[in-house]
Amino acid sequence: MDDPAELQLWNRALRDDGEAFGRLFDLHRARVYRRALGLTEDRHNAEDVTATAFFELWRKRRSVTPVNGSVLPWLLVTVVNVSRNLRRSTSRYEKFLRTAPRQPAGGEPDAETVETRQRLAMALKALAPIDGALLVLVVLEDVPIAEAAEAVGIKPVTARVRLHRARARLRENLHDLDPRPRPAEGMSC
Repeated sequence: MDDPAELQLWNRALRDDGEAFGRLFDLHRARVYRRALGLTEDRHNAEDVTATAFFELWRKRRSVTPVNGSVLPWLLVTVVNVSRNLRRSTSRYEKFLRTAPRQPAGGEPDAETVETRQRLAMALKALAPIDGALLVLVVLEDVPIAEAAEAVGIKPVTARVRLHRARARLRENLHDLDPRPRPAEGMSC
């Protein structure tokens, strides 16, 4: 059944009238939410699904065709699809959590590890901000030196020199630490 008032609101929304779209939201929100709640059986998920359906209606408004003068059927179909996607992604996430490796109980780092981390953090803070940024980008994040240099606003040749000096300062400040990798607990070399 055609609703001329809704069609007028829809035509205004097609011309980017946010107020008209807001009135369409007010008109259909309760029904869309009820359908979402019935499909998700969770109030928070139903709110997210409802919001997503209206967001998609706004985003795709140029290609949406009202059915019998109403966008409600399109919204309800979208709710079904979004709910289905939510169930699938939740299922994948839960499967990942079930199969992800767990850290053994008592996984607290020992005192030596804590001290090493604290000393490393202090040594990094003592570096000039650009040097610390270069070290993090190149050494820890494996960013190519040319890209790291660009990110901090210096030339690559300058970055190489600064990185070399930063590494030397870290070696000097942390000279008593054993930098060789150690095997994981319970594994032999």
